[in-house]
Amino acid sequence: MRDLHIPTERHPEKAHKPDNAQPKKPNWIKVKAPTDPRYFETRNIMRDQKLVTVCEEAGCPNVGECWAQGHATMMIMGSICTRGCSFCNIATGKPDMLDQFEPGRVAHAVKQLDLAHVVITSVDRDDLEDGGAEHFAQTIRAVRHRCPDTTIEILTPDFLKCDDAALETVVQARPDVFNHNLETVPGLYASVRPGARYFHSLRLLQRVKELDSNMFTKSGVMVGLGEKREEVLQVMDDMRSANIDFLTIGQYLQPTPKHHKVDRFVTPEEFESYEKAAWGKGFLMVSATPLTRSSYHAGDDFSRLREMRLKQNLR
Repeated sequence: MRDLHIPTERHPEKAHKPDNAQPKKPNWIKVKAPTDPRYFETRNIMRDQKLVTVCEEAGCPNVGECWAQGHATMMIMGSICTRGCSFCNIATGKPDMLDQFEPGRVAHAVKQLDLAHVVITSVDRDDLEDGGAEHFAQTIRAVRHRCPDTTIEILTPDFLKCDDAALETVVQARPDVFNHNLETVPGLYASVRPGARYFHSLRLLQRVKELDSNMFTKSGVMVGLGEKREEVLQVMDDMRSANIDFLTIGQYLQPTPKHHKVDRFVTPEEFESYEKAAWGKGFLMVSATPLTRSSYHAGDDFSRLREMRLKQNLR
């Protein structure tokens, strides 16, 4: 895993910023170092296929648990992002050219890992005319061809600088779940996600439903960035107005002193309260815990939903 304590090379846009103290994590945030042999098997498959994972690049706290179960979130289109969000640990800079063989390698890794559900994400590629939409579509088709029984969840960038055809290209490839994270409340976008636009991201997910009403949509937010409870509840209402099906809420963890500070650690009890509120607002699936991330237990959640739908249809 890359060193998380030297951000200037990976994050040149943050080098001039003053350091933010990194508070001590409470007990409910701490995780054990990975020791399971399956963790190392998963890591080796990623290395052998020359694949990037958001699990490593973003410093996910759940990497030990997920990789021990053979689950990994593939990150396509390289490891360098064209954005510089203040919360994110993925490197910022000028990306390399797209690798035309990457979709096939992703499909091969999914086959090797014998995944029932795969999550595929990417860096932002504002340097590409279509934002990488066609590359997403090719990857979805490659996995479908190689692993026809595997369900596919994608976590996409916002395609902010692209025309409508980019989103249509991805939706036409028919992933099972289309995820795009709003990340935070609109009042914090200027400091947390300055290169994005809240209502554009919301509209993107609404547009997915208009293009394919049967496709599940999903989004997530972090808490502990300085938001207020009523702002989080308003985001939930905005999501439901856009017909978003699935919601994830997790604790923001500060990767380095140069990143956005942790305002506070939200308690497990508060997360339970958020989850209860979200179910009441009509989401089909909700995950709200301190360690929740977009792809954490995504396959299990999707499998339970499909079983529930099947039982309902049989009645």
